Amino acid sequence: MPSDAKILIVDDHEDTLYALESALAPLGYRLGRATSGDEALKQVLRGQVGLLLLDVRMPGVSGLDVVRYMRRVEQTQHIPVVLLTGFGPDQELTATAFGLGVADLVMKPIDPWALRTKVRYLFDAHRRHLALEEEVRALRALVKDGPEPTGRHPRPALPHPDPRVPLQRAQGAHTGNLEQDRT
Repeated sequence: MPSDAKILIVDDHEDTLYALESALAPLGYRLGRATSGDEALKQVLRGQVGLLLLDVRMPGVSGLDVVRYMRRVEQTQHIPVVLLTGFGPDQELTATAFGLGVADLVMKPIDPWALRTKVRYLFDAHRRHLALEEEVRALRALVKDGPEPTGRHPRPALPHPDPRVPLQRAQGAHTGNLEQDRT
């Protein structure tokens, strides 16, 4: 997820968009808005969305339709989605939503404090997940390159995440003399 990723708020009612933006503004994250499922999908596919707050029932493409499409596309299938509904508890909706892998289903009216807490956790967890994926790709590239051709200058050890752990001696750095190697 790019550092300029945003939280996309999707609802077909302008007053709801405004209320959600006001509730999330104290977090300091970049916010985007969409008033339809089609518009939301376009923004999500552009790759700048790190979390989606999505109304379930909208004219045209519903929130559930947006989630169904996102889960079929590799680049969007892991973006966390919080579905919002103003129609009260509905077991069928709940089962469908969680079956699609949404992070949460929130009933309107929304408690701003609870929403901020959920959004902060989900957005930050998603960023950490993507950072770890990037680190794994970088480590795999290092491993794929293999050892230095001369063998005389081994690649430096990767630093341990905890700076208090000392660097390990490189393998093959022994002198061949057991007495010297033990010291």
